[in-house]
Amino acid sequence: MHFHFALMLQALWTGVCQAAMQHYPAAWGHYDVCKSQIYSDEGLTWDYMACQPEAADMTQYLKVTLDPPNITCGDPPETYCALENPYMCNNECDASTEELAHPPELMFDIEGRNPTTFWQSTSWKKYPKALLVNITLSWNKTIELTDDIILTFESGRPEQMVLEKSLDYGRTWQPYQFYATDCLDAFTMEPKTVQDLTQHTLLDIICTEDYSRGYVWKYDKTVRFEIKDRFALFAGPRLHNMASLYGQLDTTKNLRDFFTITDLRVRLLRPATGATMVDENNLSRYFYAISDIKVQGRCKCNLHANSCVYDKEKLSCECEHNTTGPDCGRCKKNYQGRAWSAGSYLPIPKGTANICIPNNIGPVIRPNVSSLGVANRKEVAPQVALSTAPSVHVANSKRARVCDNELLRCQNGGECVNNVRCNCPSAYTGLQCEKPRCETELGGCGGPDSGQAPLMAPPSPRLLLLLLLGSALLREASCWPDVL
Repeated sequence: MHFHFALMLQALWTGVCQAAMQHYPAAWGHYDVCKSQIYSDEGLTWDYMACQPEAADMTQYLKVTLDPPNITCGDPPETYCALENPYMCNNECDASTEELAHPPELMFDIEGRNPTTFWQSTSWKKYPKALLVNITLSWNKTIELTDDIILTFESGRPEQMVLEKSLDYGRTWQPYQFYATDCLDAFTMEPKTVQDLTQHTLLDIICTEDYSRGYVWKYDKTVRFEIKDRFALFAGPRLHNMASLYGQLDTTKNLRDFFTITDLRVRLLRPATGATMVDENNLSRYFYAISDIKVQGRCKCNLHANSCVYDKEKLSCECEHNTTGPDCGRCKKNYQGRAWSAGSYLPIPKGTANICIPNNIGPVIRPNVSSLGVANRKEVAPQVALSTAPSVHVANSKRARVCDNELLRCQNGGECVNNVRCNCPSAYTGLQCEKPRCETELGGCGGPDSGQAPLMAPPSPRLLLLLLLGSALLREASCWPDVL
């Protein structure tokens, strides 16, 4: 009796696990899987879907450069004074002594050490000439940001600073955000915070005073560029509605580009002074020191790879879907049967792989969109207005494409008309012909006039138990599907 009861529990657990995997993917984990096995009329086949690498600490893979190159303290050795106490001058910097050196790599080492490790610049000995430092972080790879950029200063936070980004490996730069104690005086910009932004002004470049005022070293050390607060404009304050964000990213190139970088540059323009006037008799009080920089993100693989490898000091996507290149940005040789295109977040939750196909195979018909995808597609937020900042490169059109014949966005045989609407066949409707028309009719798709078979009555508990027992005998008690 106990054996039979245990067997029933085992079967029930297996069935629950399978149902959970099929209908409730955890934490958008489906983007970590590029394909899965399914049963079709042809037997066991592969179902391809969009995928992307997991987010990681991207400071492990960067190269840092300073301009001017000799701006790091310690050559020659120098003694520094504390900002809050000009007469406490017992901080030494000596590049020839490991315990007293402050090289730039200490901005990216493990935190929590005592004493704290940090990079430090020379002091403002040439005042009133500006103390200018450019810190450039380069990946030699396209990166998608997934969390806030955080700089932790060991000195007082700069009174003037600019965070810049590049999308072309440092050839051109555009501002991400300006920081100042007085935005009008420093950059002739009205001060704002990320809380002042809306879905329509998300791409605006702002100047904030939140991270520049105050010089109490113990409490006000960090400077942020808020990525998650911008995500929250679409996904909600707790990022619970990621479907809306992913749908927006899929249809708005400017929004995708906003969170995409190849390089970051921190331009330090004026150190903390702690007062309106600089004390020229104690210039050793003024310098920059950074103990930590955090950049969380993932390799951009155009939704064609679920892993990114670091080899020979270079990041590369491990491409799927018959794509190749560092960003999976083109089809493999002899796989140009359809023009390359990025994977798609839509239809949510699995996305569309947009696989490259062999030259001798006709066009791929995309599968029908699930009802979950349709529901989430309706949740996609309004299109983002374009930034008016002259240094931000944006597309000419303010309206995102609804469809594109090259990307095969129209579903179920629909035709794209002028990139703004899908001309759907009679059996389908919706923005991208993703919804069976019978869903809007009386009785739904299971009604007598719908053209589809009615839903079958649920099996009896006794039959369900027999099915579960058979499943347990054929499979191990595991929640993972078999693979080839």
